[in-house]
Amino acid sequence: MVKIETWKILLSLIVVLMGGFYALPNTLNENVRANLPSFLPVKTVNLGLDLRGGAHLLYQLDMPGVFKDRSEAMIQALRKELRSEKIGYRRIGGLDGGVRVTLRKEEDAPKARKIMRGLEQGLIVNTSGEGGLILEAVYTDEGRRDVYKSVISQAIEVVRRRVDELGTTEPVIQRQGEDRLLVQAPGADAEELKNIIGKTAKMTFHLVADPSASANVRTVSYPLDEDETQQMRLNRTALITGDMLSGAAYSQNQNGEHAVSFRMNNTGARIFCDVTRENTGKPFAIVLDKRIISSPVIREPICGGQGQISGSFTVKTANDLALLLRAGALPAEMKVVEERTVGPSLGADSVAAGKVAAIIGLAGVLVFMAISYGFFGLMANVALAINVVLIFALLSMMQATLTLPGIAGIVLTIGMAVDANVLIFERIREEFRLGRSVISAIDAGYSRAMATIVDSNLTTLIAAVILFSFGTGPIKGFAVTLGIGIITSFFTAIMITRILVVLWLNKNRSSKTIPV
Repeated sequence: MVKIETWKILLSLIVVLMGGFYALPNTLNENVRANLPSFLPVKTVNLGLDLRGGAHLLYQLDMPGVFKDRSEAMIQALRKELRSEKIGYRRIGGLDGGVRVTLRKEEDAPKARKIMRGLEQGLIVNTSGEGGLILEAVYTDEGRRDVYKSVISQAIEVVRRRVDELGTTEPVIQRQGEDRLLVQAPGADAEELKNIIGKTAKMTFHLVADPSASANVRTVSYPLDEDETQQMRLNRTALITGDMLSGAAYSQNQNGEHAVSFRMNNTGARIFCDVTRENTGKPFAIVLDKRIISSPVIREPICGGQGQISGSFTVKTANDLALLLRAGALPAEMKVVEERTVGPSLGADSVAAGKVAAIIGLAGVLVFMAISYGFFGLMANVALAINVVLIFALLSMMQATLTLPGIAGIVLTIGMAVDANVLIFERIREEFRLGRSVISAIDAGYSRAMATIVDSNLTTLIAAVILFSFGTGPIKGFAVTLGIGIITSFFTAIMITRILVVLWLNKNRSSKTIPV
């Protein structure tokens, strides 16, 4: 244990130098980092919401609305299927996330039940009424849970894409309870974030309904100016839906007005081409979140899969709409039920307090080691300083987000980092008092303390892994810094301090005492 191969020394030196390079950007301001040579790393540790400031929003999804929309879709699909199979019915209507139909003939019930079961997954068909003519398709408990899970997952993905478009670093977007969504965005403005996240951005294209039509028609508002609106009657069935769009961007029309250009996928392009060819000269409407944003007339077939939306846009509203269309529509409307804003000044105070705590903790450990173990204690202090550098290097490489609990993990690691050295030094002292030579005592100190060091670090690392696996938010931040600190402290105690001790031993082989 008192001899170290040259390659291990070189490898340790490379690790320390690389750690210094990767930790360096954290000490530089943004302008200096931008001018660093290309071969140097520029990534830094991201500051969390409690350190940088930002927005904390808790949304509740409108799940009753989701089931109502699904019920309406089932009604339309069931009506079409029954007519296709020539199954007569007296009436058809919606339920809470389901559909009810009253048949004319009892012998049509088996075929109708099969059709209703195929409307969506997770449905069960119940029979009631005289002769079993009333059929009801409703979600099972498991089916409703699957809907909740699907809607929440889709909402998280859409919200994440929208927040990423804003350039927010390391946002926290996660499910809370059964139908709530938590969004924490460091450095973001709460109002801007709400304006982007809260819009459902469900866009559909509809033909304007014939004046004499009464079935399958919906009335939608169309804004004329700031205060006035008019009502337009549209075909309820959408020609094109937002999920058929493949891209959107800000543009200007031929008159230089602000607009949004969009591209459709193959399916949307084919449908749009057919519809515009069959309805040339007729008006149609582009509906966004139940409001008409444009109502042009189809002048000619549009078969290129591209189009442009013009309206009363500003540069910002056009860019925002393009962002929303690129990110996709939310599967449900969302309402803010909790809002908190962490100001940058409060975040700065937290950073300052964390720095003070870390400095005091580091200084206390350095003084204790120097007083308790003399020159060997100073070696341990050098290893401790390297340990702190390596922690920030790894956090920067991982682009980890540092929060107050994360700072607590670093401060705790500083105290734990010298634990291995304390075990080794105390063992060396004990062996030297028993009459061993300097070389023998140092060798025994390292070899006999190793098992205890491995056990103590491994058990703490297991605890950190469990905290990370089952914890959320701040607990994960604490677990990350604690886990990284355990790994780096083990390396610095076993390799860095040992290298320094061996170098001292090679220069003082004739020494009869150990400065520990």
